[in-house]
Amino acid sequence: MNDDLNFNFNDLSKHTPNRNNISISRFGTPLNYSNEPFPNSFLNESNGVKLTNITNENILRTRFDSQEDSIKSVCVYYISLKNIFNEADIVFLCLPDDAAVEAVNLVENNNTVIIDTSTAHRVSEGWVYGLPEIKGQRELIKASKRIANPGCHASGFIALVAPLVENKILSPDEKLTCFSLTGYSGGGKKMIAQYENQNREKFFDSPRQYALSQNHKHLPEMMKICKLNNAPVFCPIVADFYSGMEVTVPIFAPDIETIKEIYKSYYQNGMIKFSDDDNENGFLAANSFSGRDDMEIKVLGNNERILLIARFDNLGKGASGAAVQNMNLVMGINEFEGLNF
Repeated sequence: MNDDLNFNFNDLSKHTPNRNNISISRFGTPLNYSNEPFPNSFLNESNGVKLTNITNENILRTRFDSQEDSIKSVCVYYISLKNIFNEADIVFLCLPDDAAVEAVNLVENNNTVIIDTSTAHRVSEGWVYGLPEIKGQRELIKASKRIANPGCHASGFIALVAPLVENKILSPDEKLTCFSLTGYSGGGKKMIAQYENQNREKFFDSPRQYALSQNHKHLPEMMKICKLNNAPVFCPIVADFYSGMEVTVPIFAPDIETIKEIYKSYYQNGMIKFSDDDNENGFLAANSFSGRDDMEIKVLGNNERILLIARFDNLGKGASGAAVQNMNLVMGINEFEGLNF
């Protein structure tokens, strides 16, 4: 399962300062390492913003007659890519981890902002974690040139757990459990094709648990951002719906109302909000926030056994929505520009 991203721009350029000088580049192959197709609107220049899309096919689609020709072509591609990165104001990376690390090394100036959607830099020194609703992160993001976009499952877990650790409801030594329901779009092109194949295997009809070895790639960021000393028992589940996510952390705590008040106070600004509404007749659908870029926090249960629940779109606040929000902060424009909520 991949949790890298795609972007949605609603005429973003006309809202950007000095827009005639803004250059934005995106590097990566849509849906191989991204969650959804890259919109055509982003591939065209409009309103003075230079938009550059670079995919792996730029080089892979060419058949070479000799090794020498291959080496020459690779060198030309490398030099061109390096120039594009260093001329851009903002670069979005939608790559596997190793390729993302190599791409970052191509930037040799102190001005280009990189928003990396891979796992490579989420716990790295010198990188800011791109979840602005967590205390202190918004100002760090605004000033940063290196922003690591959060993982989708991790976004929900951190939004639930970090405020409770900060407010000493949960200890850093807490041993937590988390299960997360996600739509199949998080698996990229291959998984989408599997689920949408009319002749698919029967097991695609039911929810499927994965990451059974308890080595999911989001665990390190969950621990670091929440300041936890133990990784949670994490049980992600993919099911037969396109997009949406529901992350649940069960806890034992003495006062459910105190926890609700913490979330109400903590999430005053940004794309994460606490909700106490019950409008689904005792059910919670994991796809309720499909097509949106915000996140809803709920606290259910009783004063003995409490369910902390985050609902959002794995393609929105879990991916492209977060990236656009981080870009908006860096550019000094309305934080919610281009986002759906």
